[in-house]
Amino acid sequence: MKRHRADLKNIRTIALDRRKCKVAIKDFAKPAKKRETFADFYGSLPDILAARNLKCVVDAIVGAYRKKKIVIVMMGAHVIKCGLSPIIIDLMKRGVVKAIALNGAGIIHDTEIAMIGRTSEDVGEGLVNGTFGMARETAGFINGAIESGFRKGAGIGEALGEAICDAKLPNRSLSILANGHELGVPVTVHVAIGTDIIHQHPSANGEAIGAGSLLDFKNFIYSVSRLEGGVALNFGSAVILPEVFLKALTVSRNLHSAPKAFTAANFDMIFQYRPHQNVVSRPTSTGGKGYNIIGHHELMIPLVYRAVIEKI
Repeated sequence: MKRHRADLKNIRTIALDRRKCKVAIKDFAKPAKKRETFADFYGSLPDILAARNLKCVVDAIVGAYRKKKIVIVMMGAHVIKCGLSPIIIDLMKRGVVKAIALNGAGIIHDTEIAMIGRTSEDVGEGLVNGTFGMARETAGFINGAIESGFRKGAGIGEALGEAICDAKLPNRSLSILANGHELGVPVTVHVAIGTDIIHQHPSANGEAIGAGSLLDFKNFIYSVSRLEGGVALNFGSAVILPEVFLKALTVSRNLHSAPKAFTAANFDMIFQYRPHQNVVSRPTSTGGKGYNIIGHHELMIPLVYRAVIEKI
């Protein structure tokens, strides 16, 4: 049987030194030396792939700070449970983070930390005997604050931050909500009814929760409208906050034709479809840049924080 083979003798070649390369030794990691500073460590990271993206996000945050542009942090509750509230609060105090958005679970862990210095119950154990989410103090305080705020025309974030301060809860210095109230940094709360343990209690007032969350959505729209040249960061919210952000952005562009260009970054432990589409990809299609950074919150967020602090 006659066999047909490609004849390679006329292949066209190119010179190696004229070929485009995506990696060069100038981008390589640098070996460590004892007693080096964090700045030395940060500078030793390779300027390749995720490390390059991380540096771009840090530079965007620092650039926004220097230009007095807004940096918005959207946070899932897991960030608080990882012990990262002090880092977020410090960035608020330094004037780097100018707006915070939390989901409903976030206010529960934030308030419990302020109340007793502990949070995050054993869900499996509590589910067996029906005690999961049934802590009376948690629900009583939060639902009471939400209803009181509703009567005064305040959003959930504002109402709860004020309540934590007024009650002088012992660990309020570690509360993002309380610090937002004291610093004048808007902390908005975006709730889906039935997703949070406080909705299981008779003290839950759906009218107050809905009205308070809607007010916070309007407050958040104002923050998003100022995002031109700024930075939007999503830390670990897979569904609620990416959806809220997308709606806030479209309302802002509808009312103000802005923002058009900003930096968006999603930090999570795995790649998630919704944050990628609604935070990183679609919002930056008219300008700016978007980044997905994958890694554990308790490692990646302190790394970003320290890099920002070094540069500002």
